[in-house]
Amino acid sequence: MSASVAIEFILLAAIWGASFMFMRMGALEFGPLPTAGLRVTIAALALLPVMLMRGLGPQLRQHWKPVLFCGITNSALPFALFSFALLSISTGLTSILNATVPLFGAVVAWLWLGDRPGASRTLGLVIGFVGVAMLAWGKASFKPGASGIAPAWGVIACLLATLLYGFSASYTRRYLSGMNPLMTATGSQIGAALGLAVPTVLWWPAQTPGTHAWLAMLALGVLCTAVAYVLFFRLIDRLGPAKAITVTFTIPVFAVFYGVTLLGETLTPWMLLCGVVVLCGTALATGAVKLFVR
Repeated sequence: MSASVAIEFILLAAIWGASFMFMRMGALEFGPLPTAGLRVTIAALALLPVMLMRGLGPQLRQHWKPVLFCGITNSALPFALFSFALLSISTGLTSILNATVPLFGAVVAWLWLGDRPGASRTLGLVIGFVGVAMLAWGKASFKPGASGIAPAWGVIACLLATLLYGFSASYTRRYLSGMNPLMTATGSQIGAALGLAVPTVLWWPAQTPGTHAWLAMLALGVLCTAVAYVLFFRLIDRLGPAKAITVTFTIPVFAVFYGVTLLGETLTPWMLLCGVVVLCGTALATGAVKLFVR
């Protein structure tokens, strides 16, 4: 990996790690649905001119149905679920749960596309889900917290979001394979924005959000979504999808750092242990690390 690629890799992890902090800041004042709606709308507006300048409009018109549907499952619903989860659990815990995306992706690909994992990857799936169970066990209480939402609902929301990401990966592979990634990203954000338009208006907060919340939304839409997509697609082109997806492993490091230093969150030894188990399992499940298991 060249120095420039390594810098982009770390930068992407740092940007996506910050998304959990910005989502929390937005959700506290806007609410989960408007936060998700604003995020994808801002991202779509930022990406659309770039896509049109590259002459990808005709491709989007030709494949608009699967692209817009992918936007619902890969952006609209997961972003809303994560925003909801961050009202009751920390950004660090949310980011660790987000690292299970490759686990769900592997399971969905196995069940839907027949992409049967080998022994090493199967072991990784088992280890990864054991780590998730360990992590979720400490947040299994359905007793409402300070926000009025039980932590268990936050964990469930995160796992539903990662399951949707896993489904979307297989859906993209089956129905959008060979499409220009910039077109797919832009079209999916447009689809997500359309899907969340009515809920965003209906659940718009009665009290006008403050400046910090608006700045968080701008950072979330432009930096953590539009710019991040561009960086991610560059990494896919230069490293290949298998290596590019390993950025997932480093996102929790930044998310936990931001949460502890900027939001005053606490990282417990149990969270750290469970996070290591989840990441080790994910590394095996994705094939980033291989064991000779017969």
